[in-house]
Amino acid sequence: MVVGMTSGSAAWQRGDRRTAALARAVEDGLLGPQSPVVGLLDVDGVLAAVDALDEAFEGPAPVLHTFAAKACGLVPVLRLLADAGMGCEVASPGELEQALAAGFPYDRLVFDSPAKTVQELEFALAHGIAINLDNFQELARVDRLLAGREASGPIGLRVNPQVGAGAIGAMSTATATSKFGVALRDPGAVDAVIEAFEHRPWLNRLHAHVGSQGCPLPLIAEGIRAAYELAERINTRLGRARITGIDIGGGLPVNFADEDDRPTYADYVAELRAAAPGLFDGRYTLVTEFGRSLLAKSGTIGTVVEYTKSAGGRRIAVTHAGAQVATRTVFMPGSWPLRVGVFDAAGRPKQGPAEVVDIAGPCCFAGDLTASARELPAVEPGDVVALYDTGAYYFSSHFSYNSLPRPAVYGYRTGADGQLRFALVREAQSVRGVVEESGLAQAYNLVVLRTR
Repeated sequence: MVVGMTSGSAAWQRGDRRTAALARAVEDGLLGPQSPVVGLLDVDGVLAAVDALDEAFEGPAPVLHTFAAKACGLVPVLRLLADAGMGCEVASPGELEQALAAGFPYDRLVFDSPAKTVQELEFALAHGIAINLDNFQELARVDRLLAGREASGPIGLRVNPQVGAGAIGAMSTATATSKFGVALRDPGAVDAVIEAFEHRPWLNRLHAHVGSQGCPLPLIAEGIRAAYELAERINTRLGRARITGIDIGGGLPVNFADEDDRPTYADYVAELRAAAPGLFDGRYTLVTEFGRSLLAKSGTIGTVVEYTKSAGGRRIAVTHAGAQVATRTVFMPGSWPLRVGVFDAAGRPKQGPAEVVDIAGPCCFAGDLTASARELPAVEPGDVVALYDTGAYYFSSHFSYNSLPRPAVYGYRTGADGQLRFALVREAQSVRGVVEESGLAQAYNLVVLRTR
């Protein structure tokens, strides 16, 4: 039952699964002195999120839910989502290849990027991959590539409804000066969009995405309503249903304050239905591009505490998880705070009086903190610190500062026999791998160049 997925009981169950997984990871040696940082992904939590998304959009309108690959471009994770019936939204050649390797068919892919090359467009057009074009120059480029031929897949135009920013400017894509899409409130823009559809029979979708974390649901709904109203205007003007699909993006914010899922996908859909009820009547195929909200709450980064110390009256716990895995949190802690758990060396939750402590990472700069001035049970060397809600971006968007290797990632699930099992998602990168990636094979090339 989807309601249960967002209820307190389901949140507690997820927390219990996470606690069991951390203890088992320590017991199995996946997390410990030899493996001081690891990513853990709750497979049941991910599948429950997919079910909640599907149920929220049930109705007469056909829907393709695509996962935004940028949120976790790990092939086994993408394969899990493909197996659960999702499509995939990609925004680069690398993400496209990851999605194909994961088994997504061409007709369940959506290619978004503000900088698609001719070669990338040719590939998408040849294989029937849905494309969202970003600007009028890209429209003209596709004109030349098609050369009068019909397109083999849906092609849309991204529009910027310019409804404003949410709480995090960098996550807001519908501002007055956003780099994405055709800015609808700029002089002449709407007329130019209408003309584009009048002269291109192959253009059949509109795409709008207001933003993600920090964007409230009413703001998101306002932007999508603008795209829907433009679609209605274009179809009325042309006297037929030229626009057959609307890509409404993703952007459901994630609650990083506690265990609960809020807002829910049902909340999101209710907001959209109130703003643009005709969106759901079946005349348009809807496409979504959720990412963070599908994975975040199901992910945990576990890390060993190497040292503890005091400075200026503040306790500091030095761990192996910092800016290399929690980049946004370290550089924008006010916008991307993480909840923190403390476990003993056996992986059991610690109890006892709280102390104020900073949780520091291994990177060689002072701001490498994943949590500041938190009241937590006393932290000692050998303990385990868990960074919660890290299933999206934290596993796959590694920051190579100080040449720190990428940690291993495991998925976990409890079987019918009650036994918790792990499945390897990505091997830990070796230090040798870091060196090879940094140009080892070309070590002498600059010296040779100097002697010529």
